[in-house]
Amino acid sequence: MPLFPVDFNDKKEIGKTREKVSAIGLGTWDIKDRKKAIEALLLAFQLGIDNIDTAEMYGDGRAEAIVGEAIRAHGRDSVFVTTKLLPHRFRSKETAVKAAKASLSRIGVRNVDLILIHWPDYMAPLEVQIRNLEALAEEGLTRYIGVSNFTSNQVSVAVSATAKHEIVVNQVKYSVLDRSVEKDLLALALDKGITIQAYTPLERGRVAEISLLKEIGEKYGKTAVQVALNFLIARPRTIAIPKTERTHHVKEIAGSLGWRLNDSDIEIIENNL
Repeated sequence: MPLFPVDFNDKKEIGKTREKVSAIGLGTWDIKDRKKAIEALLLAFQLGIDNIDTAEMYGDGRAEAIVGEAIRAHGRDSVFVTTKLLPHRFRSKETAVKAAKASLSRIGVRNVDLILIHWPDYMAPLEVQIRNLEALAEEGLTRYIGVSNFTSNQVSVAVSATAKHEIVVNQVKYSVLDRSVEKDLLALALDKGITIQAYTPLERGRVAEISLLKEIGEKYGKTAVQVALNFLIARPRTIAIPKTERTHHVKEIAGSLGWRLNDSDIEIIENNL
């Protein structure tokens, strides 16, 4: 049997909010061509990918502005928008609120759906960071709060530090080639009702060349990329957020939805990669 029960849902719950988004989202790190990126995002929305991830540090805010253009063209209400703020912003409520408002201004919205601490700040107590993150929800700047690149111990501290708003997401590196999340973070997420967002799920294109994934994909009429993404979304409470600004790649990514690897193929990947 696979290490985790297979999740057949193409819609994943965000934390324990009962709100669901597509099991595949799109990341926006290192965008090189604004026009192509917007075209890719709009196509993704049309194909049922309804959540987008960005951050203030991506292109010094340029990615947030591009996301804003895309959601205005498509319609804000049908897209779940996540952005991440730099860790030092959370040393005080004032700096956190100021940074969040700057992000919202770049995106062109009154609030976003989710704000994450991009990674923990080792210059301030985690409890202080979480309190100031929670203030953003209290101010109405975000609907939900979460973290990124937090270890299991740090997640536990974060969960305990909240007063009114739960930690709904931990965004971490996770792929068929890097499954360190499975040691303890994924189990903790299942226990606490936290959603894992897997960034760099394609290892910057490396998974496309893995012979084993190609062989498995042939049985399903799928590519190695689609197999790699499907493996991740077969995990409970796991959303994959690959990045692309090419429309043909968006179509390939969207083809990861609507089916699942069988148990034996999941086990083969688990045991051989």
